[in-house]
Amino acid sequence: MSNPNRDKDGNPLIQRYTPNERSNHWVTAICFILLAVSGLAMFHPAMSWMYMFLGGGQWTRILHPFIGLTMFVSFFVLVLRFWHHNHIDKADIQWMKQIGDVLNNREDKLPKIGMYNAGQKMLFFALIAFMCGLLLSGIVIWRAYFAFYFPIPVIRAAALLHAVCAFGIICAIVVHIYAALWVKGSIGAMVRGTVTFGWARKHHPRWFEEVVRKTRD
Repeated sequence: MSNPNRDKDGNPLIQRYTPNERSNHWVTAICFILLAVSGLAMFHPAMSWMYMFLGGGQWTRILHPFIGLTMFVSFFVLVLRFWHHNHIDKADIQWMKQIGDVLNNREDKLPKIGMYNAGQKMLFFALIAFMCGLLLSGIVIWRAYFAFYFPIPVIRAAALLHAVCAFGIICAIVVHIYAALWVKGSIGAMVRGTVTFGWARKHHPRWFEEVVRKTRD
């Protein structure tokens, strides 16, 4: 019988994400995918074939803003959960100064990192900015409920802001996925919720020490 506290090779495991945190993350991720394909379908005729993912053009226009609200609420819950782990500190500043060591996987030369490194923290705040931009601009251009409250120039400006924020968040998520693939074990952490002691000690040593200290107290 397998031991839930060890991986298939017998290495001890440490919890990185709870089931609720993982569910929260995947709800946000699924909403993002649906919004990306439906948004691109409405953005340009060359991508109109993507309407099929939400049942056609009319359903896409109806569902897109509601899925957007769902994603914003789900993401806001994630922000509340992880806000205290994303404060920029001296170690993060030093980490950014040593970006060459980061890109060359010389992690032994880097300062001790907490639960997230500086790159992850900057992505966190970029996503917050893009999400807020999408929400505010989306409300202005939501024709069924709010657009008639605003003059045409405001609606046009909001449509432009919506497109810019959408492009920005798609780029940010691509970077997020690439980084998760680059650092082996990151995706597994969000699927299973656990990482090995070796992974935690190598990539997030300060966080590892804090967790181990708490388990001993």
